[in-house]
Amino acid sequence: MNRELMQSLLNKVVRVDRGGPESRVGKVISAQSDYFALLTEQDGVVFYKLQHVKSITQDSRNEMKLNAEVPEDFKRFESFMDFKSVLTELRHRWVKINRGGPESVEGVLEEIFDDYATIVKNNEVIRVAMFHIRNVSYGLKPEKKEPEKQQDENSQQ
Repeated sequence: MNRELMQSLLNKVVRVDRGGPESRVGKVISAQSDYFALLTEQDGVVFYKLQHVKSITQDSRNEMKLNAEVPEDFKRFESFMDFKSVLTELRHRWVKINRGGPESVEGVLEEIFDDYATIVKNNEVIRVAMFHIRNVSYGLKPEKKEPEKQQDENSQQ
């Protein structure tokens, strides 16, 4: 995957990877030099490293829908040009690295170095090789959009 392809998919709902624990459906909300950001209903914003994405699926009928809004604090990430800068901004926050499978790690992102990142969870200090970080999400989950019918009913009261 490359930046140009991901920029052509900005604001479109796609499936990242075909299946398995790393697969997610969401809206592409940013595409940079070595990563892109995907807004998902269940995980909020997930930052994916381009080199680890195996496939991107777009519904040709545009029937994949997303019921989530971009978190307010996402704006601070839009200017970061590389994945390491995103990780640096996430320091001292609760993160989840590598969404699923045996290499999934959750905890407070403590330090970021050229070769690895340090995560603290309970009594453990976990060092994850930067090369093996496929994706990362942080503590905030997206707000679900209310269906229009409920909004209309609420405004009439």
